[in-house]
Amino acid sequence: MIKNNLKTKRKNTPEIILIPFMLYFFVFPLHSSAAAKSGEQTKIPAVRSEYIFPLQDEHVHSSCITELSNGDLLCCWFQGSGERTADDVRIMGARLKKGQATWSNPFVMADTPDYPDCNPVIFLDGSNRLHLVWIVVVGNKWEASLLKTKISTDYLSEGAPKWDWQDVILLKPGKEFPETLESGFKELGTAELAWSEYAPQYEKMIVEASKDPVKRETGWMTRIKPLIISPERILLPLYSDGFNVSLIAMSDDNGDTWTCSRPITGRGNVQPAILQKQDGTLIAYMRDNGDAPGRIMQSISRDGGLEWYAAKKTEFPNPGSSIDAISLTNGDWILVYNDLEEGRYRLAVSLSDDEGKSWKWKKYIENDSTKNGRYAYPSVIQGKDGLIHISYSHHSGKEKTIKHMSFPENWIKNNN
Repeated sequence: MIKNNLKTKRKNTPEIILIPFMLYFFVFPLHSSAAAKSGEQTKIPAVRSEYIFPLQDEHVHSSCITELSNGDLLCCWFQGSGERTADDVRIMGARLKKGQATWSNPFVMADTPDYPDCNPVIFLDGSNRLHLVWIVVVGNKWEASLLKTKISTDYLSEGAPKWDWQDVILLKPGKEFPETLESGFKELGTAELAWSEYAPQYEKMIVEASKDPVKRETGWMTRIKPLIISPERILLPLYSDGFNVSLIAMSDDNGDTWTCSRPITGRGNVQPAILQKQDGTLIAYMRDNGDAPGRIMQSISRDGGLEWYAAKKTEFPNPGSSIDAISLTNGDWILVYNDLEEGRYRLAVSLSDDEGKSWKWKKYIENDSTKNGRYAYPSVIQGKDGLIHISYSHHSGKEKTIKHMSFPENWIKNNN
């Protein structure tokens, strides 16, 4: 049975929302429901922030946002009574019509009966087809997850897209997989502290497990949107909670078929976000699920994404939480992350004008002085009009939603 009801706790959403940015506030009115139904457009502030749906008590997490061919925004996330152990979890979505200020009512995007559906990513390919890729958690274990995909050419109407095709994505890492892991661990060397005694045994176990083709062909999970290299070539970031490393699925036919890269070896580097430098070099920034101190991890590919250097820590703090990054049309880079070693109560956006060599500007999207909130798992894009859009999980106690924020690049540089 498809479950499409939100357990709304705040039915009367206020017509005015206060949005904290650092130590000051912006106030703006929401679009009225009557105007939204009539299709009337309203003047949208340059900086805006709103809940995609009212705070409610179901678990909602891991959103992804994209701009459609007509300028509308489409956002998806997973929702249910939990995560991998909750078989009622489904993929939900909502759309924001161009020029309007309120999102549609949520609708079901995917729901595999009696299995958790999690970690959706959504994107347009070079032919303007809409792709939804997500995981179905088999046996309620992350490491047994199965990749699924849907494609639509009819997605501009109200409600969920009309799907033309659905399938499972199968990947087949070869015998080079354990060889790459083993050489990558040797490249990293023996670390100090927590890794000095147990890491070598841990790494041997990972390499040994990777020799099993069943284990290395399953459990690859989505989280971050893909990087579109050309009208046909797509790089889809994946990771494994079983191997605790990352992998890139690669397509040269707009996502109809997929092959895979060598693994990105590391000690807990997962959920990569990929950027491309002007010289073609690829940079992957990743969540740190490894030893302390928690730092965003980084790897480099110089051959288009097939082979990667072993992942190493950067200077950016990371509390074991997902990040996202994009390259803007002017070449500047944006990184969205929790700049903490513990907790997810602060969400920052940093800006680089030299392809990641330095990050001169930083601003907070969320900064909870009580340290009780959880604001995490951002998804960031740049619209055709130049505005930056971010969706992310907004958890306040037992009440949860997905939040959307948009702003121009110069908002990050403004210190007011």
